[in-house]
Amino acid sequence: MSEKAVLMLEDGLLLEGKSFGISGEAVGEVVFNTSMTGYQEILTDPSYRGQIVCMTYPLIGNYGVNETDVESKRVQVEGFIVKESSLIASSWRAQVKLQDCLSSNEVVAISDVDTRAITRRIRQKGAMKGIISTVDFNVKSLKKKLEVTPSIVGQDLVEKVSCDSTYEWEEGLGIKKLPGEYRRDPANRCVVVIDCGVKLSILRNLKEYFLCVMVVPAKTPLKEILKLRPDALLFSNGPGDPEPVTYVIETAREVIARLKKRELKVAVMGICLGHQLLGLAFGGRAEKLKFGHHGGNHPVKDLESGRIDITAQNHNFVIPHTSIPEAELVPTHINLYDHTPEGARHKKLPLFSVQFHPEAGPGPFDAQYIFGQFARMAQEVQK
Repeated sequence: MSEKAVLMLEDGLLLEGKSFGISGEAVGEVVFNTSMTGYQEILTDPSYRGQIVCMTYPLIGNYGVNETDVESKRVQVEGFIVKESSLIASSWRAQVKLQDCLSSNEVVAISDVDTRAITRRIRQKGAMKGIISTVDFNVKSLKKKLEVTPSIVGQDLVEKVSCDSTYEWEEGLGIKKLPGEYRRDPANRCVVVIDCGVKLSILRNLKEYFLCVMVVPAKTPLKEILKLRPDALLFSNGPGDPEPVTYVIETAREVIARLKKRELKVAVMGICLGHQLLGLAFGGRAEKLKFGHHGGNHPVKDLESGRIDITAQNHNFVIPHTSIPEAELVPTHINLYDHTPEGARHKKLPLFSVQFHPEAGPGPFDAQYIFGQFARMAQEVQK
């Protein structure tokens, strides 16, 4: 018989279900993800640090967990909520069941709760803190624990997920490679990724274009980064509020200043949090979305071509373009759900960024071509 578990939201909603992770408690901001598959990639995405993820698709775990479909070395979510946890892992690629993966990663999870009700609540009231517990069922006690838990606003979560030391990434897309324009050009020698919580799918995509992919900790000074002689710099995705990540913002400001003075010849790209950090470096301000964008079905329009891509997204904050004083930085993409900004490029500098995830993982591959654009920009800069 499964152990009892409860979920309590900040507004007082209390739901009883079953535990399918470890026994204990998990506290974090509750968000919902609308992807139908890809729970393994979601669980291991460093951008979810500090959050409890509620899956809107009702059956989770039916194809198990393997060593290939991971986005980091560990499960990153604070807790996990599903309607039904599959007892069967019916895939030839499955190595362990989801329940075993959660237990080995010491994750508290709850099933047999109304995830539709939770999602509707968050959509109506906004993302809020929540607690999953298998050891404490007292309403007053749970409420008090939520009250003393800090919001993700103002927290630097990047320092918790960034790598400890510089390393070279050598794995490409392998069996996940799609037919098309992928080709490694000798002109693209090196890209340096500033690791704010980078997903492995991003590194795999970059390796299809660059001979050398170097990953550096988020706090690495620019002078140390330039010793690697990069042709391109990528500010990666990552978790939480961008404004407390002042050390990366300062690095971005320094890069921008040196590009303007023509002291530096590199192509620059930002993804998700990296997009936000570049926006802040240009003088913008961050705003928290009501319930964030989390899932693999967000339509994004390219304002120049009119092309619409269905994209994977995972962010809670945006940088309104009207808040950015840099006149040469122009918007390139918008989200067709709520018309929030999804991309920007500089008219004179070799720099652009996107709020969505071109690598997917999970999600559609509509926007994967953006890595090719980045590689071509790096070639143009070196001419």
